[in-house]
Amino acid sequence: MPALKPIGKPFIELLTVESTNNYAMGLARAGMAQHGTIAFTHEQTKGKGQRSKEWLSAKGQNITMSVVFEPVDLPSSELFSLSMMVAVSIQELLSKYIADDIRIKWPNDIYWRDRKAAGVLIENIWQAGEWKFAIVGIGINVNQTNFGNLGTRAVSLKQITGTALNCVALAKELCKLLEEKYQVLIADRSRIVHQYKANLYKLQQYIKLRKDHILFEAKFKDVNSKGQMVVQHTVEEEFNVGDIEWIISGG
Repeated sequence: MPALKPIGKPFIELLTVESTNNYAMGLARAGMAQHGTIAFTHEQTKGKGQRSKEWLSAKGQNITMSVVFEPVDLPSSELFSLSMMVAVSIQELLSKYIADDIRIKWPNDIYWRDRKAAGVLIENIWQAGEWKFAIVGIGINVNQTNFGNLGTRAVSLKQITGTALNCVALAKELCKLLEEKYQVLIADRSRIVHQYKANLYKLQQYIKLRKDHILFEAKFKDVNSKGQMVVQHTVEEEFNVGDIEWIISGG
């Protein structure tokens, strides 16, 4: 197997852009991006989050970046494995700066206690049914201290630690972790699965869910090999990403 290109080369640093995912996707479609290309911006005016929500980030205060993956070593059945790997990398990065309570909220958000510290949005490029690129958008709250209408539902590293960090340096540190964990994923997927499950938020606890406007409580039992959330209430059920809304207290 040929050596993989490093993640973070090139590291494209932008002053402002509508969406790093759109920017990186445009590069990939035009043949101007390769595995490991990073699009990092100091200001994102139309950032995208999960469930078609907007990702809001104050100018110059956070990590807003997208990573181009060329998954030549992963079959398309491993889409969720890539998501797990990214979540594990971010969780490990933040755990270097925060002593405890950094968890992965299914499918790939990062939480400190009951507050969101980071989010991931993965968009894929397919050609003739073949998985050509994964564009991994990553938002990490670093130095922002006022989240407006989100209030205490969001949290930053500065709020937790009291220390401001250099966003570009932190992003490059994440690139090294992503490169390392991607190699692990290709070599032994089970190691990523183990780390992911060991750090899941609210695993084996009762949580509130909403499906088709119906609110209910269920025990979060597992995430299966398809990336589905497995819960137990009156019956055991499996839910795909996007099929269910997880209601966080105060959120």
